[in-house]
Amino acid sequence: MLADQMISRIEYMHLKGFLHRDIKPDNFLMGLGRKANQVYIIDFGLAKRYRDATTNRHIPYRENKNLTGTARYASCNTHLGIEQGRRDDLESLGYVLLYFLRG
Repeated sequence: MLADQMISRIEYMHLKGFLHRDIKPDNFLMGLGRKANQVYIIDFGLAKRYRDATTNRHIPYRENKNLTGTARYASCNTHLGIEQGRRDDLESLGYVLLYFLRG
């Protein structure tokens, strides 16, 4: 199923310590040929580590951040200027799936 693969791709990024921060329909592609049923995630230009590379501690909570990503699919916290975390990628995916469902 499409949603399962999209969640898996985001989960993989999170397991590697990165946030995507620009989850939107344009950043998911379908494979070709034998891989036509495989979903790929692209555009890592706004990706960011969510853990400090030296201490492995989660990035601190901050406010007054500028909106990062595509406003239409951005999480509520992103619109409020709160530092993005893993939940924000997943909330954005929820908006993408609603877009697929409703247009």
